[in-house]
Formats: sequence, C-alpha cells, structure tokens
Amino acid sequence: MTIPSAQPQQSASSQAVTAFVLGILSLICCPLMGPIAWYLGKQESAAIAQGRSPAAGEGIAKTGLILGILGSIYLAGALLWIFFLGGMAILSAMFNR
Repeated sequence: MTIPSAQPQQSASSQAVTAFVLGILSLICCPLMGPIAWYLGKQESAAIAQGRSPAAGEGIAKTGLILGILGSIYLAGALLWIFFLGGMAILSAMFNR
C-alpha cells in the first residue's frame, strides 16, 4: 500500500515578510518605514493576485500593507506636529522680544 505524498507547504515570499516587519517597525520605532512597507505590501498583494508569488503570503502581505498605511499616517501626523510645534515656537520667540 502506498501512502499518498503530501505536497510541501508553500511559505510566504521574502517580500511579504519584509513588508510585515517594516510595517511593525513603522509603528514601534521608525515611522519612515511606513511608506516602504505600504509599497512592498501592495506590490506583493498584486503579485499574489497575478499568480507570480505563493498564495501562502497573502495574509502577511495584506497585514504589512495595513501596517504600512498606519505607519504612514503616524509619520504624517508626526511631521505635522513637528512643523506646527516648530512654527509656533518660532512665532512665539519673535513676538516675545
């Protein structure tokens, strides 16, 4: 009696994992990684939809995409905060003379 051979499980592509890791980093410590994670996640999701990448990485790629979007929002908010805080400090210094 022969045992049917099981297909080896596909693993997620390195680009999907990279998007995921950069997405996490963008929220924890480095918001500059947000747009990169967003881009890589979008590219990998498109590659999976076209069949160029293994479907096993779909969830990781979409998570990286979402984390990248959140990291980009965080980056934009931080830049606005710095811009307005810096601008207000300069105006305050000018008018307090």
